[in-house]
Amino acid sequence: MTASDSRDRANLKISLLHHIQQLSLEAALLPSSHPEIDAIVAQLEAASPHPHPLLGDHWPLLLGTWQLIYASRGTVVTRQLADSNPLGWLPVTLLQVWQTLRTAQNQLLTENGADLAVPWLGTWRLKATGTWTPINAQTATVAFDAFALQARLAGTGWALPELQIPVWEQLRREALWTTSYLDDDLRVGRGATGNLFVFQRSPNS
Repeated sequence: MTASDSRDRANLKISLLHHIQQLSLEAALLPSSHPEIDAIVAQLEAASPHPHPLLGDHWPLLLGTWQLIYASRGTVVTRQLADSNPLGWLPVTLLQVWQTLRTAQNQLLTENGADLAVPWLGTWRLKATGTWTPINAQTATVAFDAFALQARLAGTGWALPELQIPVWEQLRREALWTTSYLDDDLRVGRGATGNLFVFQRSPNS
């Protein structure tokens, strides 16, 4: 990769982050149309410095905690927030969505999480844990084996015990996930339907 290529990629990243930062978190993560952002992401994908991110020697770059900063068609959690209020009468505020990747026994494990604020009730943390199984240098099947819910009570600092819900093996479903761009601090993933997700590495990851 030439110095010119690196400069072009750096400029694309600056432009992408500028456009995303103009949005509220809800606007960036709830289903909405931002064609200018999608176009910049497509240019970045074509200039990825690591076009084979799921090869084993790139795993160290994948690992850590990543904050989701943009989702072109929302996420499982945010689509539900957009469609209906989960509690029917309380406004729910999205605080953050993240993904942590780690390895164990030569497997690539994922924890997807979201923090929601509920007036008078505190914050709720939703998590799903699962495994990435690479099928080529860019794409993996993802299957979740457990979900968890934990509430922190408003004004007390107390956290209720985490409620864990395992998924029986017979009921697990696999989804395709493509890592289409990867560098030191930015990552792009695409779901099977083309929904794109932009992640930024957490500062302490």
